[in-house]
Amino acid sequence: MSEKIKPHHLERKAILYVRQSSAYQVQNNLESQKLQYAMRDRLCNLGWRDIEVVDEDLGRTASGTVTRAGFERMVAEVCLGHVGAVAAREVSRFARNSREWQKLVEVCRVVDTLLIDQEMVYTPRQSNDRLLLGLNRPETQSTSYSTFCWTTSLGSVVQF
Repeated sequence: MSEKIKPHHLERKAILYVRQSSAYQVQNNLESQKLQYAMRDRLCNLGWRDIEVVDEDLGRTASGTVTRAGFERMVAEVCLGHVGAVAAREVSRFARNSREWQKLVEVCRVVDTLLIDQEMVYTPRQSNDRLLLGLNRPETQSTSYSTFCWTTSLGSVVQF
């Protein structure tokens, strides 16, 4: 078990967030889906017994203005202090834009909820982990999607 996981984290439930961006991926990328659901075993091995799987966003893109009910419900549960950890196979699965990502990390920091992926346990209250999470935020994951916008210091938007 990670030294970052404290008894008060384990007393609250863990949420495993599972998402694929399109109906095509849901139907044809079954291995990815299987690996995402397998994160439940990682949470069990880390000490959680109460694990909720949030998968209603399967087949829903995180780009644009598409509402993801599962993501919103997960953030609401975190805000209420009911969640000790949120997990995904890759932290980039949580959000595809900086606004959503920053919202999730900040809420987790405030209520002391951990972020967990296949490799690490992140504590948003620790500055080193916030730095790592900043480097793992969606727009730095260029393999996750092909375009993003970058706002320059002058306020103009550069499309890549």
